[in-house]
Amino acid sequence: MNRIAKKERFTKETKISLELSIDGEGVCQGNTGIGFFDHMLDLFIKHSNMSLKMNVEGDLQVDAHHTVEDFGIVLGETLKEALGDKKGIERYGSIILPMDEVLIMLALDLGGRPFLVFDVELPYEIIGNFETELIEEFLRAFTMSSGMNLHVKQLSGKNTHHIIEGVFKALARALKQAVKVDMRNGIPSTKGSI
Repeated sequence: MNRIAKKERFTKETKISLELSIDGEGVCQGNTGIGFFDHMLDLFIKHSNMSLKMNVEGDLQVDAHHTVEDFGIVLGETLKEALGDKKGIERYGSIILPMDEVLIMLALDLGGRPFLVFDVELPYEIIGNFETELIEEFLRAFTMSSGMNLHVKQLSGKNTHHIIEGVFKALARALKQAVKVDMRNGIPSTKGSI
């Protein structure tokens, strides 16, 4: 099975090209130019065992918003294309993940009905020069364009860096479960398609 896709999005604000391999080696190549976001993407790819190649240019002289949101859109579209008809996938993934004092509960469904519930409190608005409210923007763009239903709930934690890192690691681990293939599943829906 070769679950690889390439997508790009070129606008006046961003130029983004991605290649995603679902059955990868946990390697993330390239960067967005946003240090903290790159750190989160690197650990997301590592913990999902996917592989990602990226070429990203954004209007960072304005701020990181357009780059982060558009990256989420393209990553979601790429994941959706790489999954194809979704035959055999587990479809669902969930985890309760600790990250030092933080505990994140996350569940997702790749059933094609996008929705985001983000019940997370981020004490600090800025980490380095990264606006932490962009995490929810990224997740919203990613879920909508991939057709994912995603619920994220923070059970404990105070350190903003740890909270966000916990979210990305939990997302990676739950997604790793959901994309796992067991051909006995067929199309994992009584409707016959997702």
